[in-house]
Amino acid sequence: MSRNNKITLFTMVTIGIAIIAYSLRDVKLSVLIHDLFTLNPWWILVAFLCICAYLLIEGVITKILVSNRVEHFTFKDALRVPLVEQLFNGITPFSSGGQPGQLIVMLQTGIDGGRASSALLMKFVVYQGMIVINFFISLVIGFHFVATKLHFLALFVLFGFLIHLFVIVGLLLIMYWPSFTKKLSKLLFHPVKWFIKDEKFYSMRETMYSKIDNLFEESVRIGRQPKLLLKIVVLTFFQLLFYYLIPYFIMLSLGYTGINVIMVTSLHIMIVMIISLFPIPGGSGGAEFSFESLFHSFISSNSKLVLAMIIWRILTYYFGMAAGACALLVKPDKVDDPDNRIK
Repeated sequence: MSRNNKITLFTMVTIGIAIIAYSLRDVKLSVLIHDLFTLNPWWILVAFLCICAYLLIEGVITKILVSNRVEHFTFKDALRVPLVEQLFNGITPFSSGGQPGQLIVMLQTGIDGGRASSALLMKFVVYQGMIVINFFISLVIGFHFVATKLHFLALFVLFGFLIHLFVIVGLLLIMYWPSFTKKLSKLLFHPVKWFIKDEKFYSMRETMYSKIDNLFEESVRIGRQPKLLLKIVVLTFFQLLFYYLIPYFIMLSLGYTGINVIMVTSLHIMIVMIISLFPIPGGSGGAEFSFESLFHSFISSNSKLVLAMIIWRILTYYFGMAAGACALLVKPDKVDDPDNRIK
């Protein structure tokens, strides 16, 4: 990890501590300590196992997509991919560093760059598709609750949905109408030429065309293997389900046993969508505010609400970054990729 990334990681942890300290401004320390020691540790363990399952399943998905075309790609290296993704998602604005981070980890194993990019693109397409589907279901279930209780957050929720829908529509266009997508991209990308040199503009455009071709070729290949695609879709569904259930188990640990699991899960899906709109790495500030705003109707105690938010943030953000930092220290195994042998 570069020096700048280390500084960013330290900064995000510092910001997180400051946000937690601010959230605790109206909470008595004695009450917070009492709530902490009266937690049900078994439900916390379940919540922890959920985030572990989320990461492990993505490792399984990565191994399936890569091993389908490359021999000797170990599960250890497959698991490094989502862990490093968590780290770079957490320290870059709009989680923009996740994809490059995953690619670097896969290249370290000796996988051909084009093959690695294709596998990551297909994983990303399925993941985004499942997010949009889950979010649409959550809108049907929980949007009225959000719109009634918190009008301003409802606008963020809708805006987030439109952005993710736009992304998945763009990906589908690439997968099924690549020629039309290239023409549309050429038209939309043309204004960039006004601000950069011609050489750089044409280089960027060729890179964009290459990515469109790679995704199209990978979608055609996967389309010829419907069982493989179905397996990836089912695994992604359960991966996201484990992640979305985490706040529910945290609330159970605090003694709130009569809550509606479907509503809590739907609200968590909306929180994830809202976080994606904040340019600050990890959605810091927006994540904590959204959690407290949406779940204060379920958790009556202010100290327990803050405690739930802290546990949720540790599990869904800081744990992933810490695991990713450790994964960077693990030496990768080398695969036998025929494309790299040819080169």
